[in-house]
Amino acid sequence: MLRNRLYYSVKPLVPLPLRFAIRQWFALRKLRAVGDIWPIMPGSELQPQDWPGWPEGKRFALVLTHDVEGQGGLDKITRLMELEIQLGFRSAFNLIPEGSYRVSRELRAQIEAAGFEVGIHDLYHDGKLFLTRSQFSRRAVRINHHLKDWAVTGFRSGFMLHNLDWIHDLQVAYDASTFDTDPFEPQPHGQNTIFPFWVSRNGKPRAGVAPAASARAPESSTGPRPGYAELPYTLPQDSTLFLLLKERHPDIWYQKLDWIARHGGMALVNVHPDYMRFPDERDTPHTYPADCYRQFLDYARQKYKDTFWQPLPRELAAFVARQRIPMRRAPRRIAMVTHSHILSDARVLRYAEALAQRGDQVDVLALRRSREVPTHETLGNIRLIYLQPRYGKTEKSPLSHLFPVLRFLASSSFWLLREHRRRPYDLLHIHNVPDFLVFAAWYPRLTGAKVILDIHDIVPEFYASKFGTRPGAPAVRLLKIIERVSAAFANHIIISNHCWRDTYVARNHLSGACSVFINNVDSRVFYLRPRTRHDGKIVVIFPGGLQWHQGLDLAIRAFRQVRSQIPNAELHIYGDGNMKNRLVQLAAELELHGAVRFFDPLPIRQIAEIMANADLGVVPKRADSFGNEAYSTKIMEFMSLGVPVVVSRTRIDRLYFPDSTVRFFESGNVEALTEALLEVIQDPERRRRFIANGLEYVARHNWESRREAYLALVDALISGQPPAQVVPPDPFDQHPLPQTEEARSPARELALK
Repeated sequence: MLRNRLYYSVKPLVPLPLRFAIRQWFALRKLRAVGDIWPIMPGSELQPQDWPGWPEGKRFALVLTHDVEGQGGLDKITRLMELEIQLGFRSAFNLIPEGSYRVSRELRAQIEAAGFEVGIHDLYHDGKLFLTRSQFSRRAVRINHHLKDWAVTGFRSGFMLHNLDWIHDLQVAYDASTFDTDPFEPQPHGQNTIFPFWVSRNGKPRAGVAPAASARAPESSTGPRPGYAELPYTLPQDSTLFLLLKERHPDIWYQKLDWIARHGGMALVNVHPDYMRFPDERDTPHTYPADCYRQFLDYARQKYKDTFWQPLPRELAAFVARQRIPMRRAPRRIAMVTHSHILSDARVLRYAEALAQRGDQVDVLALRRSREVPTHETLGNIRLIYLQPRYGKTEKSPLSHLFPVLRFLASSSFWLLREHRRRPYDLLHIHNVPDFLVFAAWYPRLTGAKVILDIHDIVPEFYASKFGTRPGAPAVRLLKIIERVSAAFANHIIISNHCWRDTYVARNHLSGACSVFINNVDSRVFYLRPRTRHDGKIVVIFPGGLQWHQGLDLAIRAFRQVRSQIPNAELHIYGDGNMKNRLVQLAAELELHGAVRFFDPLPIRQIAEIMANADLGVVPKRADSFGNEAYSTKIMEFMSLGVPVVVSRTRIDRLYFPDSTVRFFESGNVEALTEALLEVIQDPERRRRFIANGLEYVARHNWESRREAYLALVDALISGQPPAQVVPPDPFDQHPLPQTEEARSPARELALK
């Protein structure tokens, strides 16, 4: 980086007090912005693939290292060794071979004889080792000379600068120039893991070359090593804690050590004797009491006793070389934007959880459901940021919908601009409605991030259905233009069903940049469970949006007849939308007080519990409108919970669901809906067949069956691969789409234009 080049060029000319003052100012300023990733990076606790565990069944590893930067630090080596010996520890001292002090053979022998280790610390410690590839190669020759002369195998660069590919030029068993998370370093992006790992030459072990059984360097080398162990430090450096951030006590060390111990990781600390102040030494602004380090070692010894492994770095490197512990894939930085309540939006939450579970860092920008909800929440590796309140769906007109959405677009755009400049995103997954929300990602897109636009609903048809507008109206034509421009801006389109895919691809002239991910059920939330309701009632339930195309007015009219034959039956409607007041009024007009009950929307996990206690689910969509091609996730959710479901015979649902799994009825026909409801309620054997067939169906078609395809799509886009080469096809891609008269109608042909 240019900034680093300039800094290390002028650094020798800047007095030490001024350098520290500048670094303190920057560190304290940055501290306010990095609380979510330091001192603990969420996801870094995930174990490497095929992790073997620590030797002798130890709970975690504790590794002590020291970088000696000047003559003052060199003079304190003996005292520091004595402190560690008293407490039963050993460590490694990294010495600069051609720096401001002379490293004598006698000192190295003294360190080794006491059971400690010597490593190489940079060459000159001037911050210029990695300025260019040619410069590194020249200096690597000198570093290798000292590695051989000193008979050592460990290396750490100055200022934690690193390039793991270039390190292969060094004849080392391990490098220790990285960290799990340390945003205060000049090269601030960490390895995001609290485990050591093996760095193979050219990304894979060389054929026929076995790792050395010992990490001690051979006297001569017959060729390049197959790789080396990378040992990132995982506890904050002493200089950061006590000098830059002005901590007075090692509490942060304690907290991070406890967290690492809980997750069975590696606690590796880097302590500089240059900055330590022993009891008989003068207090200076650039030193801290050595007792802070003593307290930390005593804390580890007293609390964890013999449950941890305390190897020297070269011993740890030999363990890594034998096991070939794989380098963990660098976590992706993903942002999701949705103008919805995330905890009620199963589709968005499912994507976010899939990414977070494999260690990616996910930010979700969404709406705030109520005043009681904080503006920021954390779910594991997922940060939920509520940019704007929406305490109910009270909008009636197109303009009343538009203004809040424009405000959300502006706030999410600014938020992404600021965060992407601070820590760049790899990919942004933007969810419609509206389509133009994709332009919130304009800055990350211009600076190299990839963008997915996820089509939950095709907006022109949704708008026409919601507001009763004819397909050729100016507003609908404008929405089709916005749809086309939005699709062109994205790198890839995800669409929520196959019927819409054909319409969307044809209308926007897409080829190969579109994938279908239906709203599969998350089996961790929707699963067969014992009923907890035993009140003797027959409860029919609908959970979802209350729009005209959902056909809830049909269900209420049908329920009047159901109630006349089954007096203990009730229809429970959970949701919100622009039809809610009219539906409440309709129930009152039909004198269904107490028989039809309305409830506010609930978070996914709560509504799953409610649905599991229902006797029957109902999905009464209209087939002569937007609902004909709008996939209903709730159908598979009912199936997963072991609840039979009555479904309107729409084009989309005939594509996905066989007659053996649901009870279809003629869409829009109140008498047919009444008959279907009564039949399933009154026929226990038929109900049992629907439940058994539904459970078998969802076992084959759930989110787990498509989760890996989504992750492969994300990785392919970020790496620049064509998604078609790595993403497995959807099981329904080969199914012919059912045709209806409506599907072949002139109105549908007009929709494609």
